[in-house]
Amino acid sequence: MSYRKIDIDAYDEDVLQESELCEPDPRDPAQVLSDAKQKQAAVRSSLAKGDIPGALDIALDSAPYGPNVEDAKNLTLQTVVSILNSTKSSEISNVVKALSQDTQDTLMKYLYKGMGMPGWGDVSGSVLLGWHEKLTEVGGTGCIVRVMTDRRTV
Repeated sequence: MSYRKIDIDAYDEDVLQESELCEPDPRDPAQVLSDAKQKQAAVRSSLAKGDIPGALDIALDSAPYGPNVEDAKNLTLQTVVSILNSTKSSEISNVVKALSQDTQDTLMKYLYKGMGMPGWGDVSGSVLLGWHEKLTEVGGTGCIVRVMTDRRTV
């Protein structure tokens, strides 16, 4: 019997489960994916009008979180990154200032998720870092701390 293959957490009654850390998204996973697709279409129309703060508000409102919604999370990440890539660097500060504090925090979560995805840093790493810099200037380090301590990951 190999002791390295024993799951000791199975014998510990005080083990902390991931489901205990935060409440799961109350929506059905299919509904979350449907909402993400609708948001993507709404974001495209806002970008066509040149309304970048509106597009970010749409994309970051009711962000999918929790288990079983990975498709919706990835679709929302792609939507947010497309908004960030279509924004001129001179407009970033004004766009960030127009966002509420909760929306800024959600944007920071997506920035970190984008930086952590394999291969994404090569494609849009400089864009993500530019947004991170401007968001930190506006939101301060408190934005980073709130994102790092929030258990609801996007």
